Amino acid sequence: MKSSFKYLIKRISMIIPVLIGITFLAFMLGVIAPGDPAVEYLSMDGISNPSEKEIEEVREELGLNENMFVQYGKWTKKALNGDLGISYITKTPISTEIQRRLPITFSVSLMAMCFVIVISIPLAIIMALKKDSIIDNIGRVISLILASMPGFWIAIIMLSIFCEKLKWLPTSGYGTFKHLIMPGFVLAAGTIGTIMRLNRATLIEALEQNYVLTARAKGLKERVIIFKYAFFNSLMPIITLLGNYFGAILGGSSVVEVIFGIPGMGSYVIKGIMSRDYPVVQGYVVFTGLIFVGFNLLVDLCYLMLNPRMRLGGE
Repeated sequence: MKSSFKYLIKRISMIIPVLIGITFLAFMLGVIAPGDPAVEYLSMDGISNPSEKEIEEVREELGLNENMFVQYGKWTKKALNGDLGISYITKTPISTEIQRRLPITFSVSLMAMCFVIVISIPLAIIMALKKDSIIDNIGRVISLILASMPGFWIAIIMLSIFCEKLKWLPTSGYGTFKHLIMPGFVLAAGTIGTIMRLNRATLIEALEQNYVLTARAKGLKERVIIFKYAFFNSLMPIITLLGNYFGAILGGSSVVEVIFGIPGMGSYVIKGIMSRDYPVVQGYVVFTGLIFVGFNLLVDLCYLMLNPRMRLGGE
């Protein structure tokens, strides 16, 4: 227990400089971005040719006249209190907009994760048990295709088949379970291929270990050996990949949300980039960075629960 606590404290202490780096990089996006934020702010109010006095007043209002490090300190302090700034376009708090759109993005990401788990892991088990057979070769080809094809191309194919020809699914929007199927699969496709290949390799390696040979020598049933011993011990790299994957898609589903017209966080930041709404981009970077770091910490906690050596202080 003591060694586990030390490991957890060590991991949390390593997160602190990462979070500082994320906030600094997010802040610098607004500093080094082309154009004057004050001019962009005024242009959204319908002032196309603002005077120097108007620009100066807005710069004073936004605190842009202060030293960069002073601006960063004030911006970070607000971010820690949940205030990510105000959008130049909508004039609404960015944190409020993220809270409204997060459940939408989360539902799409959760659907993608379900596709990954339900499809890739059972197929990987079959491929490992049928090693070098026709089924295994077909599975390896399918996994390579899924891992290689760009998401937007899979989206175009699915739209053509399931929307235009079969008319089974809606082309865009959000609100029903059917709206989640295609975006979820497009997000999951590449990772399905990767997990299939990775889990197949780790399971084959686990089945060749001495403890599996010992279990077979004792006369244990094959399904017990596969699922209780070999499969469980092959999960560690899969958990790492799945944890990082879910954190990544929760903060990086922009292209899919735009293609399928989903009003989530991804489409929100794309609009912010197109309209040079820099506070939106800054808030999005900070929020998604926190999500990714949080899921990495969750993966470390899973390691502690699944790996006895780590709980006992081993490597």
